[in-house]
Amino acid sequence: MTQLVIFDLDGTLLDTIEDLANSVNFALEKHGFPKHEVETYRRFVGNGVTKLIERALPEDSKDGETIERVRKDFIVHYVPHSEECTRPYPGIPEMLKQLHQQGIQLAVASNKVHVATERVVKHFFSDIPFSVILGQRDGFPVKPDPLILNSILEQTSIPKEKVLYVGDSGVDVQTALNAEVLFVAVLWGFRPKEELEAKGAVRFVKSPDEILKFVQ
Repeated sequence: MTQLVIFDLDGTLLDTIEDLANSVNFALEKHGFPKHEVETYRRFVGNGVTKLIERALPEDSKDGETIERVRKDFIVHYVPHSEECTRPYPGIPEMLKQLHQQGIQLAVASNKVHVATERVVKHFFSDIPFSVILGQRDGFPVKPDPLILNSILEQTSIPKEKVLYVGDSGVDVQTALNAEVLFVAVLWGFRPKEELEAKGAVRFVKSPDEILKFVQ
């Protein structure tokens, strides 16, 4: 039986796309670059904030110095505005409570900046006792590098065969494969099923309550 369920955050537990888009657009506009429609950001997210900014910038402005300047302004704006439009997907809080009641440990592994990851998880799921919450930290590789999942396994002392990872993107599929843990893809997130299948996903859920059957 599963002893630990690790969740991706954006597109899996929380619909964060509007707040992310608003903060990137704020930073882009501040530096004189064109903004994007909110829906466009569904294609930009998933690989951490640096890659998000790179994808949002014009082709002739993707140098490291520009990316870093826009990235800093994004973070300054995003952290205090990260809860304005963000909401848990329907059924997520109830599913998390049921898993906890079954004695299963819960964790979050996100490519979102760590301080923002902790902030939104504690804000929207204040009554859920997550064992570990990890976001993107300076000096650590982002997913699909398996380090973030392996760090959670070390902190919880749970063997890989007792772990389920849940996410919504090809990056999450690759992360699970790299970490050699069971993976379930959600179909309510930012990426289409075709991308998930192309990356190797074979298990899918259409609603949060379906996750419960995979922990048996």
